[in-house]
Amino acid sequence: MKIKYIIPILIISLFSVACSTDDDTDVNELEGLTKVQELSNNTHSIELYTANGQFSTGYNAISIRIKDNVSNTYIENASLTWNPVMQMPTMQHSCPKSTVAKVSGKTTVYEGYIIYQMANLDGSGWSLSVNYTVNGVSYDATGTIVVKQAAKQNVTSFMGSDNKRYIIALLEPKMPKIGNNKMVVGLYKMENMMSFPVVENYTITLDPRMPSMENHSSPNNTDLTYKADDTMYHGNLSLTMTGYWVLNLKLLNAQNEVLKGENITLETVKSSLYLELEF
Repeated sequence: MKIKYIIPILIISLFSVACSTDDDTDVNELEGLTKVQELSNNTHSIELYTANGQFSTGYNAISIRIKDNVSNTYIENASLTWNPVMQMPTMQHSCPKSTVAKVSGKTTVYEGYIIYQMANLDGSGWSLSVNYTVNGVSYDATGTIVVKQAAKQNVTSFMGSDNKRYIIALLEPKMPKIGNNKMVVGLYKMENMMSFPVVENYTITLDPRMPSMENHSSPNNTDLTYKADDTMYHGNLSLTMTGYWVLNLKLLNAQNEVLKGENITLETVKSSLYLELEF
């Protein structure tokens, strides 16, 4: 008689454990992410996530989940594109952005990046459109978003001596430290108001300085060069102490012609092309 009652209890226990595991898996898909907002249409809610729960000028790694509003479940197989647009008084433009792809090892999360090169004082002006296909059916959702101004210059838009507009954005280091830091930046060219393709095989020279400390530099820095595997520019940034640093840059094309920026001298204390960080 005891065995007859024990077996159903074991089955119920195993079922409960399985359900708990599914819930844990769903939670882990969002580990380290905070929801920024949702875009919606009659069928789906498009959830937007970042590490800090906001959009800001510079590089933004963005994760997306698509929820079915009827079943309250998340879509596992979708194809997505997106288009950020800044609406200005007399014109509109987009910004550099990546493709959107499923995150490896996750079932409901898609990711990409957007580089916002500017923001209004109140963060307004930007909208984001997400176009996607589920089971052969196309959908879209659009909404206004808030893009806050970063405290330091982590992105800059400029005209090169070749009369073409470029954008440089800082990706790494996210958490600077005293010593050698991996430095990564993205470089893009404005093809038109809505297209900003990656620029390949240029060189970005680096000369970090501390303005508050007689504009001293640091040893063992290396210039940034293009890597095809992630389409970014990589170099080495040496930081000898905490504080505010100006990362003076020069942009050289494939023929080693300087398109923007200057060498730092006693007379030229800051390049016309630079990024900032403080830690």
